[in-house]
Amino acid sequence: MGLTAAFPMQRQTISISSKLFIVSAHRYFILRSTQLRSLEYLEGASCFSEEYGCICNSLYSDRSSPNNSYIRTPSKSNQHVIRATSGVVDNQPFQGLSVDLRGKRAFIAGVADDNGYGWAIAKSLAAAGAEILVGTWVPALNIFESSLRRGKFDESRKFSDGSLMEITKVYPLDAVYDSPEDVPEDVKTNKRYAGASNWTVKEVAESVKKDFGSIDILVHSLANGPEVTKPLLETSRNGYLAAISASSYSFVSLLKHFLPLINPGGASISLTYIASEKIIPGYGGGMSSAKAALESDTRVLAFEAGRNHNVRVNTISAGPLRSRAAKAIGFIDMMIDYSLENAPMQKELTAEEVGNAAAFLASPLASAITGAVIYVDNGLNAMGVGVDSPVFSDLAIPKAAHVA
Repeated sequence: MGLTAAFPMQRQTISISSKLFIVSAHRYFILRSTQLRSLEYLEGASCFSEEYGCICNSLYSDRSSPNNSYIRTPSKSNQHVIRATSGVVDNQPFQGLSVDLRGKRAFIAGVADDNGYGWAIAKSLAAAGAEILVGTWVPALNIFESSLRRGKFDESRKFSDGSLMEITKVYPLDAVYDSPEDVPEDVKTNKRYAGASNWTVKEVAESVKKDFGSIDILVHSLANGPEVTKPLLETSRNGYLAAISASSYSFVSLLKHFLPLINPGGASISLTYIASEKIIPGYGGGMSSAKAALESDTRVLAFEAGRNHNVRVNTISAGPLRSRAAKAIGFIDMMIDYSLENAPMQKELTAEEVGNAAAFLASPLASAITGAVIYVDNGLNAMGVGVDSPVFSDLAIPKAAHVA
C-alpha cells in the first residue's frame, strides 16, 4: 500500500526502512536502487512511503491501513494531508482514485450538534480536504459554540489518525427568514435571539462573501415541521406552510443567495426522505409534502443553477438515524427496526455513510450528476413490501448472517 502525507516543512531527507525519501517544497521523490521517480505534486513539502505509514506529527509505521483510497485533512490550516492509495507495483506507481476536495470551501447550513447528518457531512467533507464553515440555528448557537470550545465534541471531531476536524467559522442562521425585513417583531425581541446579528439568509451570504469571498460547496441540512406528529388531515394551514418554509423553500433561498458566491463547477446538496414518495404514517404536519417539494425543486434548480452558474444540485434521500432531530418525530426507533428487517442491506445506517455520499457528490467524481435523488438507506427505497410481515412467513426469505 502507498501512503502520502503533505505538511509545511523545510527541505530534508527522511530514511525509513532502508529506503531513501527526498522531501522538497515542490515535489517529492523516492530513490530506490538506482531509479528516481517523480511521484506526485502536493502543496508544501511531502513524504512518501510505499510500505509504511508516514504521519506528519510522529512518523510511525502503520501496516493496518486499508487498501481502499481515502483522504484525511484534519485542520483548517492544511498543516498536513494524509492519503492512502492502492498498492504500488515495483516499477509502476498506481494512481489511486480518491475524493479530493483540497482547496475547496464548504458551507453547511443546519449543524447544531455532533450526531446528525449535517455534522457527518461536514466531517466527511473535511476528511476529503475541504475547509468547513457552518450555519447554526440562532437559539442553538451559544450551546453549540460552547461545546466546541470546551471540547465536548472532540471525540466526534476525531479522524482515524487522531487529528481533529476543524470548523473555520460558525455563523448564526435562521433559514426561515430571507432578509431582516422578513423577521417579525416577536422574533426580533425573543431572548433566544438576543445578542445575535446578521442571521437571515441574505445577511449570512453577505457575511461569508465578506469573510471568504467564495465557496465551492453548499449543503442544506435543516428541516422543521411544528406539527410533524399530526396526521395531514389534522394539520393546520399555518403548520403546513411552516413545514414547507423551513424544510424546502429554505433550500431555494439558500441557493438563491449563495449562488453568486459558489465557484463554477461547485455543488449544492440537500437532504430528503422517502416519505416524499411513499406513505410513512406518523411523518405528518406537511413534512412529507415538504420533502416532495424539495425533490421537485432539486430538479428545477439543477437546470437553472447548471445553465446560469455551472453549479450542480442534488439531494440525498437518507434512511432513519437516531439523531436528536429525528427523535422529535417520536417513532424513530421503530423506523430503524423496520429498516433492519426489510432493507436489502440488513444493518443500521450510519451518519458517516451519508456524509461520504455527500463528499462524493461534492467532488469532481460526480461532475455529471445533477438533478438527482441519491438514496442512502441500505436499499429500503427499492422494497415494495415489508418482508417481515407474517404474510411472508412461509417464504424462504434470506437474512443477513449477523441478523439470523
